[in-house]
Amino acid sequence: MLRKIMLAGIVVAFAGGSAFAQDMSCDAKAMGKDGKPLAGAAKTSFMKKCMHDSCAAKAVGSDGKKLAGAAKNSFMKKCEAGG
Repeated sequence: MLRKIMLAGIVVAFAGGSAFAQDMSCDAKAMGKDGKPLAGAAKTSFMKKCMHDSCAAKAVGSDGKKLAGAAKNSFMKKCEAGG
């Protein structure tokens, strides 16, 4: 029984860590074609698109179907704000 609880805890820890790492990856990916970090308007535009794409992939309801309409709009707004 204790093994099952510990295994579940480890799985949750890794799942949470990977979700956090995925959110941080937009900042890490913000590189120009020359390999230098983006700055200014280029970085702002890239970050907005990256966050939108990242949130769109997560916009799934509890039944496993993609969200649509007001539910999707609400989710996207909250997700892109970082909440």
